[in-house]
Amino acid sequence: MNNFSFRLGTTSYIIPDDILPNARYLAGKAKDIELILFEVDDGPNNLPSPEVIGELSQIAKQYDMTYTVHLPLDLKLGEGGSERDQSLAKAKRVMDCTRQLDPWAYVLHLDGRFVRTSTDGDVLARWQDQSVRALEIAAEWAGGMGKLAVENLESYPLDFIDPVLERVAASRCVDIGHLWLDGLDPLPYLQAALPRTRVIHMHGLAERDHRSLAFMPEEKVRAVWDELVRADYKGVLTLEVFSEEDFLSSLDVVRKISQ
Repeated sequence: MNNFSFRLGTTSYIIPDDILPNARYLAGKAKDIELILFEVDDGPNNLPSPEVIGELSQIAKQYDMTYTVHLPLDLKLGEGGSERDQSLAKAKRVMDCTRQLDPWAYVLHLDGRFVRTSTDGDVLARWQDQSVRALEIAAEWAGGMGKLAVENLESYPLDFIDPVLERVAASRCVDIGHLWLDGLDPLPYLQAALPRTRVIHMHGLAERDHRSLAFMPEEKVRAVWDELVRADYKGVLTLEVFSEEDFLSSLDVVRKISQ
């Protein structure tokens, strides 16, 4: 059903199973799969083995699919600006693990939760400097700065990441659901960000976010969709939901608004 310029995808947690069974299930239904990876310190992780990576690669080739990879931790430098932070170490392990898949993008958050409401210029400047350096380090492992897609987060100032992105050539991940969650019209933000946007996340709001688009007023979803078509967007649009019911009902919405 991908008769438009962008690649319509979803997450690697649609059926209650591991990544590989999800990829098999989504083959032919999605053009991109967002791999949601985690690694608990001294605990479990779901980093794919080389054998699983090989199978994922074959599925992608057979079905003309791509993968995006969501990094497990908000990227930052360590205390005092140290470059040896666990978020960077885990980012490198994820990138090393998935490099064979040639991901469309590595989606990431910048860790600004402790400074996002600060009015101290020195505090914000230090955070911006450290974020730029964290991105520079990660870009070396990712295969280029453009492979990194920095995502907007809910409850953050809309322009919070702009000073960082003015200094590096990282891509953007526009999360429409986060904008809806903050009660905002996403179109102005999307229009401004689109020239360097590589990934877009869409999800509906119900008792929480990351639910089916069927929970959203159709005109709100259609407005975003029409803007992407008008702009001839050529990146990935991820239906960022986590159940088969939410995925299939979101596809029903897409079919309706794309006719």
